[in-house]
Amino acid sequence: MGQFGTLLDHMEAAETIRNAVARVAALRQATVSTASLHDATRAVKSFQAKRFAGTYADLLASPEYASAARFFLDDLYSDRDYSLRDAQFARIAGGLQRLFPKQVVATAVTMAQLHVLTEEMDRKMAEAWLGYPFPQDTDTVRRYLACWLLVGRESDRNLQLEMVLQVGAELDRLTRTPGLRMMLRMMRKPASAAGLGSLQNFLESGFDIFAQMSGKGQRAREFLDTIRRRESVWIRRLSDPLSITNEADLRACVTSALS
Repeated sequence: MGQFGTLLDHMEAAETIRNAVARVAALRQATVSTASLHDATRAVKSFQAKRFAGTYADLLASPEYASAARFFLDDLYSDRDYSLRDAQFARIAGGLQRLFPKQVVATAVTMAQLHVLTEEMDRKMAEAWLGYPFPQDTDTVRRYLACWLLVGRESDRNLQLEMVLQVGAELDRLTRTPGLRMMLRMMRKPASAAGLGSLQNFLESGFDIFAQMSGKGQRAREFLDTIRRRESVWIRRLSDPLSITNEADLRACVTSALS
């Protein structure tokens, strides 16, 4: 199941999810308690969402890939508040295999781990954003580039990408699990009664979106390969302080997202 989805047993899964959610909650609480840091975090997340929308403008406009690209943008790259879904992850941690099909457990674990790393990286970027030495400069492209280089951690950015791709690959595999869609549908009322509606919606949406891509997994792999190629290029280029085209290219990318 891969480096990030390995699951020895449900006890290990429960502990991983609880620890991850607790870490994310602590980071968010510390951020919310400081207004300037909270604003900086929102600015960073908003910029990153625009960069993603610009990078994948063609996929977002594609009949074949639009739903998958929108799912990634809204559920993995946006500045939305995921605290409700994360709290639900924590609540089901001890009963994962009772409340959800076992095939779903690895996806929940990977999502929890991804949220920790994402929150930590966004926190570092927000701190750099606040420490930007030219506070009167309103150019968010220059500011973001400077913060990226200051934070560094290129290996963690690549790890973050691998975890995003792992979530996608696991959702794709779920679509080829016999009977799982019916099982998910039957879980709607129990999940809602247990206060797990947000998590249930995420799982159903991800399942349906990947199932809609034709080709028995080929389209999904093509989509994920596109994400890998484009994100890898951005990570490599933005981490290179000697690149002379980064600012212009990044500016063009976010501008295209706004048009």
